[in-house]
Order: sequence, then C-alpha cells, then structure tokens
Amino acid sequence: MKVLLIQPYSSSELMDRVYLFEPLALEYLGAGARADGHTVLLLDARIERTFDETLASFHPDIVGITGFTSHLNIVKEIARQARQHAPQATVIAGGHHATVRPADFNVPEIDLVVIGEGVGTLRETLSALADGRALSSVAGLGIPSPEGMLFTEPKPYTPLDELPFPDRTLTERYRNHYFSEWFKPLASIRTSLGCTARCSFCALWGLTGGKYLRRDPELVVRELKGIAEENVFFCDDESMCDTRRMERLAGLIEEAGIRKKYFLYARVDTIVDHPELFEKWARIGLAQVFVGMEDFSDARLKAMKKGVTVAQQEQAAAILDRLGVMMYASFMVDPDYGREDFVSLKEYVRKLKLKYATFTVMTPLPGTELHESEKEHLLTERPEMYDMLHALIPTRLPLAEFYEEMAKLYTEAVPLYRSLPALMKFGLHGMLLRIRLFGTFLKRVRQFHLEY
Repeated sequence: MKVLLIQPYSSSELMDRVYLFEPLALEYLGAGARADGHTVLLLDARIERTFDETLASFHPDIVGITGFTSHLNIVKEIARQARQHAPQATVIAGGHHATVRPADFNVPEIDLVVIGEGVGTLRETLSALADGRALSSVAGLGIPSPEGMLFTEPKPYTPLDELPFPDRTLTERYRNHYFSEWFKPLASIRTSLGCTARCSFCALWGLTGGKYLRRDPELVVRELKGIAEENVFFCDDESMCDTRRMERLAGLIEEAGIRKKYFLYARVDTIVDHPELFEKWARIGLAQVFVGMEDFSDARLKAMKKGVTVAQQEQAAAILDRLGVMMYASFMVDPDYGREDFVSLKEYVRKLKLKYATFTVMTPLPGTELHESEKEHLLTERPEMYDMLHALIPTRLPLAEFYEEMAKLYTEAVPLYRSLPALMKFGLHGMLLRIRLFGTFLKRVRQFHLEY
C-alpha cells in the first residue's frame, strides 16, 4: 500500500522560524510501514505546503496526519483536502491530541484515530486493510461514527527497544531545514518516553500510564552512529531521569568516539543531585540543557507539583554555568501574575545571571490535571490558542497589560551584554536575522489581546 505521512504546518508560521524539529514520530511510523513492504512518502508541510500536488501525484492508499492540540483544526483541514483529492484513501489522525482527546477527530473526513503509540497500531491497521479484516480487531483505534466515536481495545506502549530505528531517509530533502536556536542542521533522537515527575500542567507522564520507558543505551549509540548531523537534540520528555542509564550512555558514546553537540531536557533537582553526570556529558559534547524552571516562588512551584525549590534552581544554574553548558531556562507565567510578579520574575532571572531564558504562559493543556481544574473557566477553547503563549485562564491584569508585561520580560529579563554569547553563536548573518525575528515576535505578543 502507498502511505502518505503528513507533518502539519503550525498554527503560527512565526513559530516555525524560531525552531523546527524533524518529524521523528513520522519517521518511526514510516520505518514500521516500510518494514512490511509498504511504500511511504513523508510530506513536511512546515517546509512545503504542496498537498494538492502530492495527493494527485502519489495517489496514496493511506494518509496519516499527526498533531498537537494547536493543530486540531489544521489536521481537519488537511483531512478535508485529502478526502477531496484522494477520495480512495483512508485518512488517519494520530499524535498527542488524538491520544488525549480522540473524540475531537470524530468528523466525516477522518476514518480512523490512532490513540497512543502509533508504530504497531499503524502496521496492524495496514495489515487489516490489506487483508480486508475488520478494524475492530486492531487495538488502539478510535473509529469515527455519527453516533459517537467507537473505540477498540486499548493498546499498551511497545517496549522502546522493539521499535524500528526511525527512517531518516524519508526526510532527506528537508534535513538542512531542521534547527533550534543556533543548532543547525539538527537531528533528533529519542532515548526514553515519559517522566518520573507528576507536574500538574504536564500531560506527558500520563500518556505512558505513569511509566518511564527506556531504550538500551547500546541501541541509542548504534542509532547515533547513523546520524550525519553534528547537532543532536534528545527529544525525550525528560532525558536524565535514570541517571545510571545516562552515565552508561555517556560512557558508550565516548568509547565509540562519537563527537557531536547535544541538547537535552533535564530537571533542576537532577542537575543539583548529580553534577558529576553533567560534567561527564559536557566532556562528550553536551552544549545546552533545557530546564523547566517554571516559577520563582516556592509556593507556586509546590502548587504545580514541580518538586523543586528556588534554592535548587539557583544551584542548578551555577552548576551548568561552571561546566560551560548553556542553560535554556524556561519560565511559565501564571495568568494570575500582577505587575509586581512580573517585576519579581525579571529580577530573579537577572539574579541567576542567565544568558538565555524564555517565557511561556501557564496553559491548561488537555490531558493535564490543570485542564481538569480549569476547564470551566477557560477564556477560549480555540485550538490555535493552545500554543503556550496565549492565556487561556482569566488574567488578573487586563489582557493588553498582561501581554505588554510579557513583552517586557523578553526585552528586559536577560540584559543584552549577558545574552551576547548566545547571540554570537548564530554568526553575524544569523544574529541579524534573529534580531529582526525577535522584533516581529514582540510586536505579535503585544497584539495577542486582540485575538480573543
């Protein structure tokens, strides 16, 4: 069968100019389908939005579309185009939002919804369609129906070591486009799935039933050897949860003589409790760590079940700075912030002497405890607004003032002289482009209040 896999464009094209990670989930799906003899084409619509031409020339039997909550309407529109230009194709939706809210895809343009890990489910679905078997026999599916979504038996996650390696030849024509900040070109790799933390604003730990799934470090090294890019992003939900495994992985990478620059996620308490692990990773190429700092208040950190303290944040920032590893510090602005809170957050970031910090808005994403507690109070349920930048919970400040304070965080929290080392990593041309993009972003933030 001919399978077309589509990575949708973002709800805001501006975001695709800030970072653009390879569609690793689709590369996994494509690898599984190809292993069974199917023909696979991957279309990254963030780079080339050629739906009509691709559907007309490829004549797919299957169209698979992935997406987050902010992609919901985009996925439905792509499905509509698939139905129009390839009426013979079976249209399948999957990804994060399909897993946490499958019923949102109960529309005539979509034939099937994959819930949870999709590699095994897609392979079994293709086999059932080829053999003419009932799809009700395939676990992990939602089947749209006018009477309401019908669900097959739930499918547990496949052990990660049993998955095929992602097929990166499917994105060969796009690979020079993938980047994050100055890491370009950038490859992605997954070494684990899930998280040991239980933050109230995060859905990731719930998707795996609270389990932290791991890959054998030797398999990770074997995959790394096949990656051409110098820069590698570990797209785990949380890379360093199992410190012994990551210490072994670092040793195996070193023994293999692999020299790359790595970017991964890590928790504050892991950095504080295991500085020697990060020192070892720094020796083999760890260049940047994404750290979810979230807030500057112990009370708010406790309320969101973050499991770390402000004191630990300060220690973590100092440890990474000493090791020469860039901390990509991410703070989550509470919609209940008043002006004094914005000022305090700005002062806190300056106190930490951070070179790079980003600010999102606390967002009640579907599938989280936060969403359950706030769903009756949402300002809007438009999927496009679930982008971590729009406030969905009522703000204490008027919206226009809230977003003005957000813009000030971006311009004032990290002084220019301190951010220069990060900016210079882009090179002169890249730095000028980044500054221009930053200006466009700030203008957009200041106008967010008009979008409600």
